[in-house]
Amino acid sequence: MSKRTDLAGVIAKMSLAKDFSSRQVKEIAAYILDNRLSSQIDSLMRDVQFAWAEAGRLEVLVSSAHPLTNENRSMIKNQVKQVEPSAKTIVINEINDPSAIAGLRINLPGRQLDLSIEAKLNKFKQLVQK
Repeated sequence: MSKRTDLAGVIAKMSLAKDFSSRQVKEIAAYILDNRLSSQIDSLMRDVQFAWAEAGRLEVLVSSAHPLTNENRSMIKNQVKQVEPSAKTIVINEINDPSAIAGLRINLPGRQLDLSIEAKLNKFKQLVQK
């Protein structure tokens, strides 16, 4: 394993603990800065998300043109549960994307469920061009 994946495992374990504190967040940030790992922060956070998923906590990033309703959130959790049945906790983080006409893009660690109108139109276009 690399230094980054080892660190991601430690961060994931610490952050899932009930007594995780802001002091620990500062210690992690200091470690990242002291070891000049800030250029790897995106990769590090991806690794942390994979470690969380292995522990049953799934972070989901949802892009949509409009704010999600409770019904949308419930539907998303059901869709995600079908793809990742081992998820004990599903946390939805929402991104407002005005360029999306309709539908959703659901990003999970290592995969994407594209339920947008744009994806459906692109699929249709591919089928017609064959």
